[in-house]
Amino acid sequence: MDRRDFIKTSALAGASLLVDWDNLFAAGTKDIAVGLPWQGWKKGHFQIHFIYTGVAESLFLIFPDGTSMLLDCGDHRGIARNERALPILSSEEHHTGEIISKYAEKVNPRGKDVDYMLLSHYHSDHSGGEHYYTEKRVVDGEDYFISGLSQAAEMLNFSYAIDRCWPTFDDPIPLVDDGDAVMTHMRKLYSYLEKHRGVKIEKFDLGSETQVRMLHNPGSYKGFSVRNICSNGRIITPEGEVIDLYAERKKNPPRAFNENGMSTGMIFSYGPFRFFTAGDFSDYWNRADGTRVDIEDELGKVIPSVNVAKLNHHGYDESMTPGLVSALRAQVYVSCIWGCGHDVDSVLTRLADRNLYPGNRVICPTLMPVQRRKVDWDKVWMKDVSKASFDPGHVVVDVQPGGRTYTVSYLETGEDLKVRSVMHFDSVNK
Repeated sequence: MDRRDFIKTSALAGASLLVDWDNLFAAGTKDIAVGLPWQGWKKGHFQIHFIYTGVAESLFLIFPDGTSMLLDCGDHRGIARNERALPILSSEEHHTGEIISKYAEKVNPRGKDVDYMLLSHYHSDHSGGEHYYTEKRVVDGEDYFISGLSQAAEMLNFSYAIDRCWPTFDDPIPLVDDGDAVMTHMRKLYSYLEKHRGVKIEKFDLGSETQVRMLHNPGSYKGFSVRNICSNGRIITPEGEVIDLYAERKKNPPRAFNENGMSTGMIFSYGPFRFFTAGDFSDYWNRADGTRVDIEDELGKVIPSVNVAKLNHHGYDESMTPGLVSALRAQVYVSCIWGCGHDVDSVLTRLADRNLYPGNRVICPTLMPVQRRKVDWDKVWMKDVSKASFDPGHVVVDVQPGGRTYTVSYLETGEDLKVRSVMHFDSVNK
C-alpha cells in the first residue's frame, strides 16, 4: 500500500476490527520493487535487517551515515527440535554465523567491515556456544570455538564489541555457564578479539546516548540517536534515574538470575521515527505479599511510544505484557522466529488488542509457520499478521532520510534476496 492509503486507513483507528487487511497487503505486493533483487542501502537511510535463519536471532543495522552494527548472531542445532522445527537455512556444513555474515556483507555499504558487534544476552540462540560449532581454534595456546558471533568474527571485521557485563562478568551477580557454555564461549571470543584483532570492547553503558553513534559522517544527518534503556535487570527513566528491578532479589540472590531479564535494550531514533529492541527482556516473580513483578510492565512505565518494535523473547510464553504493549503503541511488530512455539496466541492477542491502544498495526514475524496457521486461522489477531510471512523471509525496515516515512519489506531467503512485499508507513500520522 502507498503512504496515502496507509494514512487513510489509520484515520479509522479503533473504529472496527473488520479492516480488510488482505487487500491492503495485496497492495504491498504491487510495489515496483517486488520481484526484483534488494537494492540495498542508500545514504541518509536507516535500515534494520531481521535476518531469518530458522534457528537463531540476528539483526543487522545500518545508520544514516553507513555505520553498521551486528546485534546478536545465534547458533544451535535446529534439526533436534523435531515437530517444533522450522525451515532452516543452516546445516551441518553451513552454520548460522556463516549465513548471517554473508547476508551482512551483501547489504553492508562497507562490505566485511562492521563497526559494532553487540550481544543482547547470554543465550546460544543469540550468541552461539560451545555445544554446536564448526571447529575449534587454538591461537597462542588459547582455544575458542567457531559458533555464532565467533564465526561472524571470522568472516567480518569488527571495530567495537559491546557486552552487558564486560570485563568482570559479575553484573549483577557472577555470570555462570548454562548447558551451552555461553559465558565461556564469549569470554574466549572477547579475549581473542582484543588480543589478536584489535577490537575495542566496552561494557554496555545504561542511559548513554553516545556509546552507539554514527562514526563516519555524523554531522550530515541530524536527528539520529541511540539510547541504551535497559541492561543487567536495570532500566532508566527519561530523567536519567536508574531503577534496579532486581534490587530486593539481590539481598538473597540465587546462583543465577533469568538471563532474559538481563538483556540489553535500546531505542533508535531518526527524526520522528522510533525503534525498540531489547533481546529477550522478560521475567517475572511474586513478592512476599503475593503481588507480581513483571519487568516488561516496569519498562512500559518509562519507555516512549515507537513506530517499530521487535518482540521480546520471540513472542514466547508471557512476553510482551499489556503494560509494555500499551506503552509502545507500535505500528509494526517484528519477531525473529526459530520455533513453532514462538509468537504464541496470548502474545499476539495482546498485540492486536485495540483496548490497549487504538489504531491499526501490522505483525511481521520472519515466518508464520503453516502449522500455526492451521491451528490459529480463526484468531482475531490473524487479521494483523503480514501475509508475506507465510513463507520464510528476511524483514527489512528502511527509514527514509529525516525519518518521516519508512517501508517494511520481506526479502526471499535466496542468494539474490528478491523482494516479496513492500509496505509503506508514515512515522508521524500513526
